[in-house]
Amino acid sequence: MKTLYAIQGTGNGHLSRARDIIPILKKKQLDLDILVSGTQADIQIPHPIKFQLKGWSFIFGKKGGVDVWRTFQKTNSARLQKEIKSIPVSDYDLIINDFEPVSAWASKLKQKQCVALSHQSAVLSPNAPMPKKPDPFGKMILQNYAPSTKRFGLHFKSYEENIFTPIIREEIRNVLTKEGGHYTVYLPSYSDKKIINILSKVKGINWEIFSKHNHSEYVSKNIRIQPINNEGFVQSMATSCGILCGAGFETPAEALYMKKKLLVIPMKGQFEQQCNGAALQEMGVPLIKSLKIKHIDQLKSWVEDNSRVEVDYPNITESIIDQILQESI
Repeated sequence: MKTLYAIQGTGNGHLSRARDIIPILKKKQLDLDILVSGTQADIQIPHPIKFQLKGWSFIFGKKGGVDVWRTFQKTNSARLQKEIKSIPVSDYDLIINDFEPVSAWASKLKQKQCVALSHQSAVLSPNAPMPKKPDPFGKMILQNYAPSTKRFGLHFKSYEENIFTPIIREEIRNVLTKEGGHYTVYLPSYSDKKIINILSKVKGINWEIFSKHNHSEYVSKNIRIQPINNEGFVQSMATSCGILCGAGFETPAEALYMKKKLLVIPMKGQFEQQCNGAALQEMGVPLIKSLKIKHIDQLKSWVEDNSRVEVDYPNITESIIDQILQESI
């Protein structure tokens, strides 16, 4: 079966998940091509990529949200339309799409079946938690960004049929965890200066910050700043006291799997992260709305609290792929 696996390249979560999914797809004797679009990822996948596209990426800002102006500047509608027309979706028997807009829209325009396997598919479920404050515009973007004909979702819980618990990559499943003397921080939508200013006020704590905005390592008082590195990040999480991060999907899921203390800060104006925040809060994970001085007491309380949220995330990746293949024949 000639198969196209299309992956969103904005952020690291989609590509991290792909590192485990691609070997399973190859194991199924599929004639596999890989497409990646987006410009904000910091990791690579160790497999040949047939289509490497710019796609439609959201640019992380430094104040807790998406940089709308830079995102607008980087969005070239003529180039995006050209990319959509360039993908020969008609040549494929099956298209598996992880929230990737170019192949999704190419499939829609040519009335080709496109199977979504993504976290976003689960977020859109009426049974999944939603934030108290409605965001019709954000929801509309999520619904139309990467259209599909069939959805398989991944979420922190299995809220309905065809919504599965997270795909935890083998690298995380196999790492040795222990309680170290630091906290791991990944907040890509905040500047290093902002993070240092706030976290330095929590005395007696060692922070390891993985930065999207800096390419060299340095130490400032009790804070170590380093560029994003997959191996280093995994080791830092595995040996941490706890993890402070945005309300994305993969990092919080991995933190929960490792039985680490977790605190999340959803990105401003990002509907998916607001939904994730609502789901995590429902599970008992603490949340603060932003990285500001007024939330310092909540941050200190989290550091002092040793409670954990228990989850069960079995390795069901291959069974998900089998179900997709069975329902797509």
